Amino acid sequence: MAGALKFLYSSFDDLTQSKGASIHIQAFCRSIVAGTEHHLDLVTVSPTPEPMPPYRLYPQVTHIQLPALGKNLIDRVLSFRENLRLWLGQNTYDVIHFRSIWEGLPLVRAGACRLIYEVNGLPSIELKYRYPDLLDDRDLLAKIRSQENFCLQRANLILTPSPVTEAYLRSRGVTTPIQVIPNGVDTELFVPHPPPPTPPTQILYFGTFAPWQGLELAIRALAQLPPTFYLKAIGQGTKTQRRNLQKLIHKLDLEHRCQLLPPMPQTQLVPYLHQSHLVVAPLTLCDRNLVQGCCPLKVLEAMAGGVPVVTTDLPVVRHLGIDRQHFLLTRPNSVEDMVAKIQELDRDPHLRHQLSIHARQHILDNFTWQKAGTALQQAYAQW
Repeated sequence: MAGALKFLYSSFDDLTQSKGASIHIQAFCRSIVAGTEHHLDLVTVSPTPEPMPPYRLYPQVTHIQLPALGKNLIDRVLSFRENLRLWLGQNTYDVIHFRSIWEGLPLVRAGACRLIYEVNGLPSIELKYRYPDLLDDRDLLAKIRSQENFCLQRANLILTPSPVTEAYLRSRGVTTPIQVIPNGVDTELFVPHPPPPTPPTQILYFGTFAPWQGLELAIRALAQLPPTFYLKAIGQGTKTQRRNLQKLIHKLDLEHRCQLLPPMPQTQLVPYLHQSHLVVAPLTLCDRNLVQGCCPLKVLEAMAGGVPVVTTDLPVVRHLGIDRQHFLLTRPNSVEDMVAKIQELDRDPHLRHQLSIHARQHILDNFTWQKAGTALQQAYAQW
């Protein structure tokens, strides 16, 4: 791209929440303008009912937060779309980059510039896990899928973090160019640290508490492990999700061995990682993970921190490393196999050490935000 251009990066997310999407979005924003004279407006959801004053998030990046008001998701989406439409009417851009149909539909309909659709997840697959009643609302699901197809077909370029997602989009007949850019890790923040003494054995889970992440499996595995094993789970969850997990912890008599902690910034998360002997990422066998695909940031960050990872044998994980070299894989949805792999790690300090060393180097070689940013800049440079 010649000269200074203006970009819009929009996402139906609240960046004040500590979750993987916020980390990914901010890393991409920095990369898009790095080493250029371009300017980027990042438009996300305001944490308040009123618009927040725009502010400089990074050099050449201005953060605009627009309200998304309403009692349910649809109302909030419609509110945000209208505010975004008004914003777009007052500003012009050379390239518009969006992450979902929630903000993407009005941007695509405007159709006045190049469009990049970054597909990390699709509501037609993911929404039913948070709103089970949607399974019976075929009309709404059909509308959502139609909006997805409209955005996919009108985009000039599609970005996705996983080859599994790319294959799924192709199976839906998408002919738009697709580039796979995996997630990265801040390797200066997530660094190895001497493991804590044992016993007790400290197990860590971090991420969201959505059903597809498999935290329930980890809790059930803890119940089958000796009383010297403890689990801390850090993450974002709905009231219903947290309540159901607390009920399970109580039912299994694990209150003294299992803690559910709130989400926290990465700088606060890292000390918990350093206090842990292993990380579990028990992704479940479901269409969200198996068909749609994902690039689990928790796996990459734990590997960068040199903490051994026990995770699920799924294609999305296989794309990130090699079993018994970078992590230990368990059979999908198998509590018994998870217990066996955790105990194997606990018994074998040499295996823990080897996984730690190899995983860290693998991240440095393949999964840094610098590497992802270079790929993103190359994608933008096509124009």
